[in-house]
Amino acid sequence: MATLSRWYGRLLDALLLLASLLLLTMTLLIGADVLLRNVGLGGLAPSNELSEDIIYLVTLLAAPGLLRQGQHIRVDILLRVLPDTIGWLLEWVGDILGMICCLYFVWYGTRVAAASFESGALSIKTLIMPEWWLLAPMPVAFVLLGVEFLFRMRRLALAERRPRDDAVSAA
Repeated sequence: MATLSRWYGRLLDALLLLASLLLLTMTLLIGADVLLRNVGLGGLAPSNELSEDIIYLVTLLAAPGLLRQGQHIRVDILLRVLPDTIGWLLEWVGDILGMICCLYFVWYGTRVAAASFESGALSIKTLIMPEWWLLAPMPVAFVLLGVEFLFRMRRLALAERRPRDDAVSAA
């Protein structure tokens, strides 16, 4: 299981790198658009649309890795003032609820992407592309998040019965 976790961590690291490269691409795209508009060359017509799509993809690509590293948003003040065992149990509640949400979004996202694919729906803005291209990454990202919740639960089961120390907002 430790080997599988390491390989999975490497996959998530690669996705974080890809998200970073997309963010860099978006920054360069916006910069080029502003520069071209200011020198009177009209700008890059699809830059706004591509930026929107990149923000969406960056969020989906980065979320599993950030969850693994404990760099997600987390409100843990209550966990820090409760007895350790209760805080540990609430960690379980959070992970189980997170897993349930992931399963729902995998189910829903797959249904929506499949319906879009079957209907041949198009996203028509500056660029014209099949709508399912934008919808398909969502269920994949939530599968990855769900897998990370399983690894989190395993780590929690093997750890001391107290709240996690990752992503602590108060010392």
